[in-house]
Amino acid sequence: MKFRILVTIALVSLSYGLLHGQTPASSKALILTPPVSDKPRINGPKIFGVRPGSPFLYAIPATGKRPITFSADGLPDGVKLDPATGLISGKLTQPGEVKVVLRASNDLGSVEKPFRIVVGDRIALTPPMGWNSWNCWGGEVSQEKVLSSARAMVAKGLRDHGWTYINIDDGWQGVRGGPHNAIQPNSKFPDMKALGDEIHKMGLKFGIYSTPWIISYEGHIGGYSDNPDGTYDWVKEGDHNEFYRISRDPAQYDGRRKAIRKHGAYSFVDKDVAQWAEWGIDYLKYDWVPNDIPHVKEMSDALRRSGRDIFYSLSNNAPYGSAPELAHYAKAWRTTVDIQDNWESLVKIGFSQDRWAGYAGPGHWNDPDMLVVGHVGWGPKLHLTKLTPDEQYTEVSLWCLLSAPLLIGCDLAQADDFTLGLLTNDEVLDINQDPLGRQAVQIRNEGDRVVYAKPLEDGSVAVGLFNLGKEEQPVAVQFVDIPLPQGKLLVRDLWRQKDLGVFEGKFETSVASHGVVLLRLIPQK
Repeated sequence: MKFRILVTIALVSLSYGLLHGQTPASSKALILTPPVSDKPRINGPKIFGVRPGSPFLYAIPATGKRPITFSADGLPDGVKLDPATGLISGKLTQPGEVKVVLRASNDLGSVEKPFRIVVGDRIALTPPMGWNSWNCWGGEVSQEKVLSSARAMVAKGLRDHGWTYINIDDGWQGVRGGPHNAIQPNSKFPDMKALGDEIHKMGLKFGIYSTPWIISYEGHIGGYSDNPDGTYDWVKEGDHNEFYRISRDPAQYDGRRKAIRKHGAYSFVDKDVAQWAEWGIDYLKYDWVPNDIPHVKEMSDALRRSGRDIFYSLSNNAPYGSAPELAHYAKAWRTTVDIQDNWESLVKIGFSQDRWAGYAGPGHWNDPDMLVVGHVGWGPKLHLTKLTPDEQYTEVSLWCLLSAPLLIGCDLAQADDFTLGLLTNDEVLDINQDPLGRQAVQIRNEGDRVVYAKPLEDGSVAVGLFNLGKEEQPVAVQFVDIPLPQGKLLVRDLWRQKDLGVFEGKFETSVASHGVVLLRLIPQK
């Protein structure tokens, strides 16, 4: 038995060693996630929160050979299930928790999954999973670019693994108008309502961006104005480009927008939220610094009055001292500055989240920013992420352990097999979507060797063995450090979805430079 365990560890170390170096991300040798089975499997969270009277929209995420037929036992009155698409829609008015059994079947078999619908005051009972336009398109975002990623999320199977949100970042704003005198889209977004409808028909949800300043970081109008009619001086002066971005003179652009990053005299928050509700918005990224509580609360109250369950995400670099209040008003808040696609940025942001851990939980999440995998660029020219394959495994593993919002920052239409493998491993994603909602913390830090642990609802513990050093080296988890009864533990490799054996006392394996081994430790009777 001892010999077999040593052989297993050696093979695991050798396989993880293949990840070391600068091998192109598209190399099939680096894809750890096993191929998806043709047999049906229901993925995604085990729990879903909705407020009474809000529109209910949930697409059952399932993999397997199509066609798949969906059904459910115990669905409450007020919602219906489309058996061909798995889309559950409608409205629920009675508070309470409903236990449902979801089913999916094809010509190779059938599967079921328990699912809880909680009708009450809280939403976002697990972290959101979706896509945001900023890290690939920046201010060059357009309706067609957004639709391209929405279609790719469906066509490439990401929706079947629980990815849900399609979020427009800064760059969509035009001028105020319409029946609400709300921000209207510029010409890059010819029909925002039609865009939202098309996204919803795909079984996805629709997000947008704004700021309580009079101008956004990208130089577009915000939720406040210095003029009571909601006009903006640089717009009236004609000092903007064809998309109403401030300054016709590129040399003046930075100076002009930075000079007026401030809260204006007149709020148009209620008017903007009324417009977003008509467009069918499901997610708001609200961006300024510092995130002061009066403006946080103002938007929170407006969103609650909208009649829709709109996920409320604050950006950026929230003040730590405000964490208790942020957790009361918002669903997520950025704990850092913007992440970049390099190892230094990843380490500085990802491995500094412990102090926030007490404020994470169902309904409110710490946000260390987006996933910088795939093709990114922050503008019209994209490049393959500068993170090595090992570093990308580290980011996705750590974000899942941290119960962080998972927002893909790349162009989904260009996502290759390696990137898709990073984003479609259901056992890895299950760690992020665990209903207990605990954030992992460091349980051991020995210089370049760092170990994180995250308790899970079923009594097991997820563990990340991270090597921050420049050379491959062994990293161990000491069982005495984890919140489990001492004894024998089954150790499962989550990226490979493979049991490594039963161990007692500790588990140790070699980890590639800048790499990770992500495990699930399961008590044995």
